[in-house]
Amino acid sequence: MDEVREGLLYTESHEWVQDMGGGRVRLGITDHAQHELGDIVFVEVPEAGREVAKGDEIGALESVKTVEPIHSPLSGEVLEANPELEANPELMNRSPYEAGWLVDIQLSDPGEMEALMDHSSYAKLLEE
Repeated sequence: MDEVREGLLYTESHEWVQDMGGGRVRLGITDHAQHELGDIVFVEVPEAGREVAKGDEIGALESVKTVEPIHSPLSGEVLEANPELEANPELMNRSPYEAGWLVDIQLSDPGEMEALMDHSSYAKLLEE
């Protein structure tokens, strides 16, 4: 069974968003997504300073099965990309909600978060 954590927000495309306070959010992929992808062998993430709009492709995940684009669920400026992922992409499989996070973004429109799902709505989506 896939882990769905309380306190995070989710997208239909299986990203999670954590509110870090002050308009800063952290993005990653869900436990469900990493199971579907299989062993992740390469992660491409944007550099700090890049402006992203909701829906923009901001990187890619390469697994033994496929290459999947990463889309930003929110608009803002990339503050930081996870420095550990380049050398250790398997962190996304082992720890998708902690060590395997992707990027931190300073939101330009915090109201966009209202369109995201809470943990119970996301869990229902996975049951369908």
